[in-house]
Amino acid sequence: MLRRDFRSNPCYRQPRLSSTAGMTLLELIIACSILLILSSMALPVFRYTVIRQKESELRYDLRTMKDAIDRYKDLADQHKFRTEVGSENYPPDLDTLVKGVQLGAGDDKKLRFLRKVPVDPMTGQADWGLRCVSDDPDSTSWCGKNIFDVYTKSTGTALDGTKYSDW
Repeated sequence: MLRRDFRSNPCYRQPRLSSTAGMTLLELIIACSILLILSSMALPVFRYTVIRQKESELRYDLRTMKDAIDRYKDLADQHKFRTEVGSENYPPDLDTLVKGVQLGAGDDKKLRFLRKVPVDPMTGQADWGLRCVSDDPDSTSWCGKNIFDVYTKSTGTALDGTKYSDW
């Protein structure tokens, strides 16, 4: 039997090997390492972004509630509506700012100062710390007569090093 080399067959094509046919194991390990390093660098940036967003939401909510308290006080000082004796023209609670007050004696208009009591982004609840006019500036207990100041009940520390409850 005569042996012939199969390469001499005219129907045989020699396979072409390309240098870009695939990735070697080393290239795959290097690519995965680079992706791991980049993703580990992005994770802390994402965490700080979430914290900054919550802090800006907290500042906005506190500013909104304090502005509503100030508008209530200004209109009460102008005798646009009646307030309780001893309240020093401050709102009795946050619900009063949401429900509104009746303007004048014969007027059917209600003036609302807040749409709703916002949820504290740090605690996840609509439970805020309140202070009266007669309370100490650092007091954590509320006298129950009126609302002069609002603060968060969160015990956390902000990115700038201040306590959230001091805002």
